[in-house]
Amino acid sequence: MVVTFKLNGKKTEAIIEADTTLYQLLRKLGCYSVKCGCETTNCGLCTVIMNNKSVLSCAVLAAEAEGATIETLEGLESEALEFGLCLADEGAEQCGFCNTGFIVNVVMMMRELDNITKESVKEYLAGNLCRCTGYQGQLRALEKFIERKRGVRI
Repeated sequence: MVVTFKLNGKKTEAIIEADTTLYQLLRKLGCYSVKCGCETTNCGLCTVIMNNKSVLSCAVLAAEAEGATIETLEGLESEALEFGLCLADEGAEQCGFCNTGFIVNVVMMMRELDNITKESVKEYLAGNLCRCTGYQGQLRALEKFIERKRGVRI
């Protein structure tokens, strides 16, 4: 079957099998920022933006991408760069494996939420797991980023 969609701003067409996941398709198309750690929707590593919503690409069939707009970290570079630097400044990355899903979710959170609070941050990012850190560095980086972008402290 053929699926046509917009990937990081470019019209994309791919031949897929009926059981192909969006994660598998994106990796095949060279979006190597999209990772998979669990294949059970528990880790957040495969997070992408599909039609302006964060989705776990391991749980979405590629056929569902028909006509969709999909953004991966490769397409979010300008939005993601500043937050990535905040993560590095706070020593919030150790192995870095979880960063891509975390950054994609932060970009979506910044787009979606007008009033960001500590509680909304914890709720929004609850599905992003990191085995290396205690999340404190990531939360400090996010607080710094929100203050820079919005001029408010959370």
